[in-house]
Amino acid sequence: MKIVQQPQQVKLAMLIDADNAQPTKIEEILVEVAKHGKVIIKRAYGDWTKSNLNGWKKIVPQFAIDKIQQVAYTVGKNATDIGMTIDAMDLLYSKSSELDGVCLVSSDSDFTPLAIRIHKFSLSVYGFGEQKTPQAFVAACDRFIHTENLPPVPIKVKKAKKVKKAEKAEKNTTQHDGNTRLLNLLSNVIDTKWICLNVVGQQIIQQLPGFKPKNYGYNQLHKLITATKLFEMERRKSSIYVRAR
Repeated sequence: MKIVQQPQQVKLAMLIDADNAQPTKIEEILVEVAKHGKVIIKRAYGDWTKSNLNGWKKIVPQFAIDKIQQVAYTVGKNATDIGMTIDAMDLLYSKSSELDGVCLVSSDSDFTPLAIRIHKFSLSVYGFGEQKTPQAFVAACDRFIHTENLPPVPIKVKKAKKVKKAEKAEKNTTQHDGNTRLLNLLSNVIDTKWICLNVVGQQIIQQLPGFKPKNYGYNQLHKLITATKLFEMERRKSSIYVRAR
């Protein structure tokens, strides 16, 4: 019988063409990637001395993305594409046994041969790019997600009822009703199908490494999620399961 790996068991590498990809979409991309596996390598490639990457410079520290410097020695040549491809091959030969797939973030068709090559290592390829991405690159990926289809969904949260005196102090300092980023993440991780609360916690931490319920005024994750009034929970033996209402 074939054993199907759970998302938290699948190990992925994410390689970002910073010259081509949009920094404003990285959070939505990471949320989508978390549905397929755990990102153990996150790298963004470009000439970080140039002003055109200022948007990325502000983003990479927030998501623990490694900046890989690529210097354009010749005008008109895409050093980022070449450097990213070389690094990808080094990664495949050195760590292919540790990886289950690679995420390529770019709208550039120059990465089509790389996607095809990655398949030869029996790894899955997930592509992320804009609608303008050439069909050749889209077809070379096992799955290609257009970033325009990953918009943030602002959510207005209802205030939780103060049902227990022990929780009043926590709720007085809560920040959940003003944190759109956390709510967007919860809504992307939790849909209408039941999912184990432990898995939800793992996926949140992948995107927000410093996440703690206490930062939002609650001492446990299930209390924070309950306070949003957007989800319902069910206890099954020793585990809690949650889904969107």
